[in-house]
Amino acid sequence: MLMKYPTEKQKIGKLGEDIATRFLVKRGFNVIERNYLKRTGEIDIICQKDNKLYFIEVKSVSRENITTDSYRPEDNIHEAKILRLSRTIDIYLSERGIDLDWKITVVTVIIDSHSKTAKVKLLQDFAW
Repeated sequence: MLMKYPTEKQKIGKLGEDIATRFLVKRGFNVIERNYLKRTGEIDIICQKDNKLYFIEVKSVSRENITTDSYRPEDNIHEAKILRLSRTIDIYLSERGIDLDWKITVVTVIIDSHSKTAKVKLLQDFAW
């Protein structure tokens, strides 16, 4: 049996999602589920706060992989990703019979592995 080891990008993504989850919990979000996966796509984090459901897209990057100071992880969100995310949200809501207000938002995580720190931002008003 061939073992598949995670790539560096996958390791950064998993670490970023772990950091984002802790960040959200500290700000009063109740994490319901992580890595909800369907044929249409994946929702990184699903959480609730103040009777509203939040579908969180996490964009993580290692500081070592950034080539310019103007780089923004959220710039990696493109139209096809938004479409897949929307379809996956529809499936999630339908499967669970959920009728709550909901919102898609983004959490960016810039990881500095040398100093073992991360810069995290919740982009509440991200313009799709």
